[in-house]
This record gives sequence, structure tokens and C-alpha cells, in this order.
Amino acid sequence: RLLYTENESNRGVLGWGENAPGQFFKDGINRYIIHQDNTAVNPNAEGTKVAPYYVFTLGTNETKVIQLRLSNNGGLTNPLGPDFDTIFQTRKAEAEAFYQAINPFPISDDMRNVQKQAFAGMLWSKQFYYYVVQDWLNGDPVGPPPPEQRKQGRNKNWTHVFNEDILSMPDKWEYPWFAAWDLAFHTVTFALIDPSFAKHQLRLLTREWYLHPNGQMPAYEWAFGDVNPPVHAWAALRVYRIEKKMFGTSDRDFLEEIFQKLSLYFTWWTNRKDPQGDDIFGGGFLGLDNIGPIDRSHLGSGESIEQSDGTAWMAMYCLNMLEIALELAKTESIYDRIASKFFQHFLLIADAMNKVGSSGVDLWDPDQKFYRDILNVNGQSIPINVRSMVGLIPLFAVTSISGESFEQYQSYDFKKRFDWFIKNRPDLTEHENVAVFPDEQTSGKAAAFLALVSPSAPEGTQSRLKCILERMLDSNEFLSPYGIRALSKAHEDPYIVWVDGKNYGQVNYEPAESTTDLFGGNSNWRGPIWFPVNFLIIESLQKFNFFLGDDFTVEYPVGSQEQKTLWDVSADLSYRLIKIFLKDDNGRRPIYGGDTTLFGANNRLQTDPNWNDYILFFEYYHGDNGAGIGASHQTGWTGVVAKLIQQYGEYQAQSKSPETL
Repeated sequence: RLLYTENESNRGVLGWGENAPGQFFKDGINRYIIHQDNTAVNPNAEGTKVAPYYVFTLGTNETKVIQLRLSNNGGLTNPLGPDFDTIFQTRKAEAEAFYQAINPFPISDDMRNVQKQAFAGMLWSKQFYYYVVQDWLNGDPVGPPPPEQRKQGRNKNWTHVFNEDILSMPDKWEYPWFAAWDLAFHTVTFALIDPSFAKHQLRLLTREWYLHPNGQMPAYEWAFGDVNPPVHAWAALRVYRIEKKMFGTSDRDFLEEIFQKLSLYFTWWTNRKDPQGDDIFGGGFLGLDNIGPIDRSHLGSGESIEQSDGTAWMAMYCLNMLEIALELAKTESIYDRIASKFFQHFLLIADAMNKVGSSGVDLWDPDQKFYRDILNVNGQSIPINVRSMVGLIPLFAVTSISGESFEQYQSYDFKKRFDWFIKNRPDLTEHENVAVFPDEQTSGKAAAFLALVSPSAPEGTQSRLKCILERMLDSNEFLSPYGIRALSKAHEDPYIVWVDGKNYGQVNYEPAESTTDLFGGNSNWRGPIWFPVNFLIIESLQKFNFFLGDDFTVEYPVGSQEQKTLWDVSADLSYRLIKIFLKDDNGRRPIYGGDTTLFGANNRLQTDPNWNDYILFFEYYHGDNGAGIGASHQTGWTGVVAKLIQQYGEYQAQSKSPETL
């Protein structure tokens, strides 16, 4: 039977007054099933909310199959028909053929199963999202007025927001609302199977009913005014390139449209998150919730933080915008000149990050050889010497510009400005934090190599790149069997921030659930593995390898006495992340953990042959054993494992597989 109601609130139950007779409310389905209230659903089989309801009595090991068909033709007398089974099997075969065409590379059946379920989870996580801020502030017209303080509460400055779209959710069950930087990673996975939808998602957040008139991008429903990492330009460029590679289409109109809107967002960052005007950026928590010893989003009066990650994200944003501008400049000369602006701004940010900051303290810790934040409080500048993802994010700001690209531009303004900086601003272009090389120094690979973390260093010293990698690739610090941890394991011994003899905050390695209530306590960046930042680490290592080549090697893992290229390191890190979901030699998947984890060693998903090929995609993963933690249907940004599997298959076909490491 189909149960019908209207998608309207039950005023009587909510205490909003009496209901009009003859109405059927959204709670009617629950009342019919749970309370056997036959009057709660519409007997005429009409309404805007519907649920199929079946009751079976099953014997031992008995099975029942329900066949359903969704149709817009209500007059079908036999909607299933005699060909149902044949059509159903045909659709299954078509789906298999589709995914085989998407990933034709030689991978295991288990890996292919994980990838298909990641794609399925992404598709399932689409949701119609309807949130009109003005209406929410004023309250439901059929209900009692909301408390007056609501109009002075969250999102009060976002009354232009009118969300009425199908959006990709971080987790349709547990986080049924959009988040800007989550969505950016979603689109990279969607680009493999539906680039049109991926581009539509990126466009939406830059439209005038999302983007604030001042240029800020909304962060997430709970507080649009919070600040997420500015990864939208990165995602747009990735989606553009994936579509071009896989489908042979270069959607320059999309790239141009989104570039113009993201220029507004870039300006907002420059004006609002660089308080001293010295190219050192803040931003607050920046999506990393409880990663620091103090809450970076809620500082006391007179307090401020100079953030390594905020500054690095902006350097990455500069390079993403530079790359987009240069791509557009191949056909439109105006973008050649705009590219010069982002090139210059990147050099200024890199210079600022390398200098002693406005606080008189360097963001680079010369003793730990790692990036850090600086807390300014009570007239003091206190370095926060925590080794966390905050200090790895500077790796993300890296790109190369080929010599061939220079020759394709309609105007040579960018090349002129580039040469001018080389000649006239050696203090910027020869900086330890940025490597910019003329073409003759790069064997024709690149006319320019821009990196916030320099791979070169004066003779007798070690480059900052190698210093950071020594920490990141050490199993006693960041390197887990399943990826890169968000906080160094060295902080099993807690790090405490002392201000005037007072414990101002502390952080310690917590590989599983959070033990603090920062940001609600339901996420944890103090040791677990998170897919989005791991994905960017892998990409950054590949970019460094593209320029540095196979002559540049590092010990991997640290202590192994084995030298590996950065390409090999990136490939192995990819496989570490992928194998979270794969069966090991004992047929167990790390994702479902062992005795000490939520599901236990003998849970059905781990051991029952009827269930153990079904995959859950969690929010984050245990820093030591890879067990899934947090929201368990977060195919959102964890769905980038589908892209990692895609790359793995392609590299394996090219004999560049992690299995050969």
C-alpha cells in the first residue's frame, strides 16, 4: 500500500493551534504505522508526501522481493509487466558497462567494488536543499512567531541567501546541509561520472543567491559567515581538466564564468582576512575544527593569530587563479594581464611567510623546522609549536608553468611581468620560500616553478621541503599505515600553550574520537586521517615530482634507508588510503576495525559473507588502524577515494603501481 499525506506540519501536535478538518500532515505516516491511526493518511491516495508500506511474515531463511517502478504515468494498469526482470538485468549490465568505461584499467574486483560504491554514495547524497534565510529569520507564517533574538542570531547578515537547489551533501543522514569546502572535493569525484553536475555545483556557490554581495562564499548552514579553506578555484580547475582528459571537452565558458566570481571571493579574503595588510592571513578554524590547542575562531578581546594554514591557503588560491588565468589567456589576451596580478600576489605572500612577521616571530620554526601559528595576546607574540596539518598545508601551494604555455598566449604581458620580477625583484624571486627559475634552468620542463615551500637551499643546508617531508614521512609522527595523520603522533606527550604562567590551551594526539567538546566534539583533527587534505598532499607531491624529476629523492619511510622519488611516495600514500577499504589477507577490511573499535572484530559487516562486500564511507579514520569514525555515510569528501582508485589503475597500467614499491 502507498501512504499519502501533505508535507505540512501538524499544528495541533506542535501547539500552534487547531488543525483545519480534512487535512493530512507530514507525521501521518509515522502515526499510521506506529500508532495504527488509520485516519492519519489520505484515503484518496493523494498528497505531496508518500511512502510505500508492506507487511510480511517471514519464515526461517525465507526471502521476499519487492519490485518497484517510479513513473510519471499514473494510468499504467500493469506498471511492472512481464519484462520487469529482463529490463532490470539490462539496466544492471548498462551500469557495469558505464563504470567499466569510466575505469578501464586493470584493478582488482575488490577495488572496483569500492570505487562503484563510492560513486553510488555520491549519487545517493544528492538532496533538494531549501533554505531561505529571510523566511527562517521571520518564522513560518502558519506557526507562532520565532523569538525576537533569532533576528540577531546566526546568518542574520545573509538575508540574500535563497537556497532552492539539488546539492551534494557531506552526509545525507548526519550532515544534511552543504558545506563549501566539502562540496569542492565532491565535484572532483563527480567530474569522473557527471562533469555537468560537478560544474553546476561549483557555479551555484558563486551565484548571487549564495555568494555574499561583499564577495564571501557561504561556509555552511550553521554559520554562513564562518570561513572555509578557499579551495573552490582548485576544484574548478580540476573539474575542467578531468572533463578535458576523460571526455575531450574544454568548457572555457565555465572556467571564465567561475574565474570572474572567484576574483570577488579572492578580494574578500584580501580585504577581510589580512588584518595588518602584510599578506599574513587568518581565517579562524578554517575547516580544521579542533586541530589547535585553542579555538582559533573565538579569540578573546585584543587577541589575534597569524596562521600558517590561512596564509598557505591563500598562496594556493593565488596559484589556482594564476593557472586559470593563463589557461584563459590562450584565447583571450585580457587574462594574460590578470595573471600578472596573481603572480605578483603569490610572491608577496611567499615573501611575507618567510620573513619575521608583524609579531616579530617567524611562522617557520627554525628549531623544529616546521610551520606554526603565532598567538598575539597581552602584548606578547607566542609561537604555537604544534606539529599538525597546519604546518603541512604550505605544501599545497605549488605549480609549474611550461615554456610552451608562454608561446600560446595572445599577449605577452605576463611574460614581460615575469621577466621584470626576475630582473628587478630578486628579493622576491630568489626567495628561500619560493623557487622561480628561467626556462634554461629547468631542462625545458617549466618556465617557472612556484612553490611556497622551496625544494632548494643554500649549500650545506637542507631545504624546507625536505625538512617538512622528514616529519611527514616518519611513522613516529604523521605517517600512518593508512595515510597522513592530521596531528603528529609525537604529541602523545601533550603540548601546552602557556601565557603568563597560565595554561591557555593544550593539544594531544587522539587517533580516534575527540575527547574535547570544541565544535561540538563530533569531529576530530587531532590525529585521525582525513581524505581531503591527504588528497591534496598526494597531488602536491606529484607536482613537485613533475618539476624536480626522479633525481630528487627522500628517505621513505623515514628510518628505512630506502630512497624514493616523490612520485613513488605519492603512489604509496594513495594505496595506503585505498587499502582502508580493501580486504586484507584475512578477509578483513581496516575500515571496520577490530575489538577496540565501534563495530568490534566480529561485526556482521566484517565477517558475514552476506554483508562484508558492503562499504561504509566514514567522515575520518583512526590514525593507527584505519577504522572508520564519525558520520558513517560521508561519501562526500571521502568519496575522493574513487579518484584515487582511478589514478591507481592508470598508474598500474603504466607500470607505476604502488605494488612495485
